[in-house]
Amino acid sequence: MSDKKIVVLGTGGTIAGTAANAFEHSSYTAAQVGVHALLASLPGWNKGAGAERYVVEQVAQLDSKDMSFDVWAKLALRVSHFLAQDGVQGIVITHGTDTLEETAYFLQALLAPSKPVVLTCAMRPSNALVPDGPQNLLDALAVASSAAASGVTVVCAGAIFSAEEVQKFHPYRLNAFSAGDAGPIGFVEQGCLRVLRDWPNGQALPFVSGLAEAAWPRVEIVMSYAGADGTVVRALLKAGVKGLVVAATGNGTVHQDLEAALVLAMQQGVKVVRATRCVEGRLLPGGSDALPAAPGLTPVKARIALMLALMQSR
Repeated sequence: MSDKKIVVLGTGGTIAGTAANAFEHSSYTAAQVGVHALLASLPGWNKGAGAERYVVEQVAQLDSKDMSFDVWAKLALRVSHFLAQDGVQGIVITHGTDTLEETAYFLQALLAPSKPVVLTCAMRPSNALVPDGPQNLLDALAVASSAAASGVTVVCAGAIFSAEEVQKFHPYRLNAFSAGDAGPIGFVEQGCLRVLRDWPNGQALPFVSGLAEAAWPRVEIVMSYAGADGTVVRALLKAGVKGLVVAATGNGTVHQDLEAALVLAMQQGVKVVRATRCVEGRLLPGGSDALPAAPGLTPVKARIALMLALMQSR
């Protein structure tokens, strides 16, 4: 085993939640248990290699539905700080499931780490009769400890997913995450990794140190559907929106009335991109498209990519 440190950063979520009784899985309060206590409850935590190998910090304590830019900035700065240390092998982040895919993509797009940064979670509160959080946390620690791992991934129910591809696709099952037709990177099996394909990589953006003071550009998501028009787009233009992502039907198709409003927004200097509403597959752009595309990204991830691009351009 490596003598390098594993950093564990807590942000709250269901994995740190508690319910009124052990049989309640859907009605509970998230973010009640500190990350130190979550780790202390793991089997053998204070024995053998145990706790001395780990650096543990509570970065935030919130229900991830309430994730904010301020928490993202604080988390990115702490992750960047630890990634720069030679004595750190990898990082685990405990997180709620609702916006986990957004935080994972944000960290990958911003930092593109060569070391593993592993987000993990739970679908049941910590005091459930059979909680899933402890096993997910153990699996995440195994991935973060692996010399073969790199980039930002999500570990849940034994599967390892790329930050770019992962989506929450079910509201309550223990295996609530999927990577669509791309599939998982691999699996954690009794503490060992079985890798199926390449780990995520990319190029880090240069402005992480300024995130805490940055003015995050307002980027909103609008959806194309039967009867859609430009009313919402026009209202957002008046509100000073800087970017718009349209959650398009099919292979990036947009209702003609909504598209006309989005084209007008582009003419006024607002950045617009299309992503597909479809759960699986990639948007395949064509040469005659009126609106730029964000192939391979869901609408929420296309929003993050557009925000970062606008920040970088400034």
